[in-house]
Amino acid sequence: MAHKESAVADEPIDVLFALHDKFNLLDFAGPLEVLTTALHDQSDPASKAFEVTIAGGSPTVISEQGVAVQTQINWKDAKERLNDFDVLVVVGGGTDAALKNKGEPLDLITAYSELQKSDPTRERTLLSICTGSLFLAQQGILAGLSATTHYDHITKLEILCSQAATRDLGERTDVIDDARYVVNNLRFELGDEDENPYIRRKSDAGRRPSNARKGSISFKGATRRESIARRASMRLGGLRVITSGGVAAGLDATLYLVSVMVTEDSANEVAKFMQLTWTKGIVVDGLDV
Repeated sequence: MAHKESAVADEPIDVLFALHDKFNLLDFAGPLEVLTTALHDQSDPASKAFEVTIAGGSPTVISEQGVAVQTQINWKDAKERLNDFDVLVVVGGGTDAALKNKGEPLDLITAYSELQKSDPTRERTLLSICTGSLFLAQQGILAGLSATTHYDHITKLEILCSQAATRDLGERTDVIDDARYVVNNLRFELGDEDENPYIRRKSDAGRRPSNARKGSISFKGATRRESIARRASMRLGGLRVITSGGVAAGLDATLYLVSVMVTEDSANEVAKFMQLTWTKGIVVDGLDV
């Protein structure tokens, strides 16, 4: 695969799904439907915007709903091929066993973040769906960032983030409990606060006021281009980290991903085709570069 500085050319964006035992089926199938529906050119059905690869610990992985999904590569091959992928998607469901046993996809997540830090010239995104954010928290990926998860697991996310900060002497995580999804390391300006309808204006009780913003903006539609030097200076080498709320919120987060990596129009067309109402999430650390 040719080296890409940014996944915005009209070629498929390579996505790796990491499926652990007892994963939640909709956490996988929902985002998969969004990504495989998205097109670079709405008038050309052949212009698929994303190419998906599925990784797991065995040739067949069983979801917590009892559905068997065939994988294409194992964990070892996934690590060896990490540089091929623009996006790593980590799903939720059945997280307790992997957290307890320190099993995959934990090492895969760390390897992907380290890859970005060592090579910030490449645009990469780490997307967690639902309780997949617990894996990110365990690995210290969320230090200094904002994040969310399924509302039933907010306290567990806070605990894991706090433990990681103590263990790694790292920064604390701002856990947001009322967001469909939270985006970190956004690298395009969102416009003046008075003009942008997606500014997050409220602050929750007990938490510092947030400068987080709602909305999305496509790289293709941006008037400025990204600074690699600025990206390199950001947390995790500029790795875009997106965490979503519970289950169906993963659809909203994936639509956001389509909007920034393809176009806003493409995301809206996917939502229309799937008969979804796209509920916008929260964007933090929006930088004008």
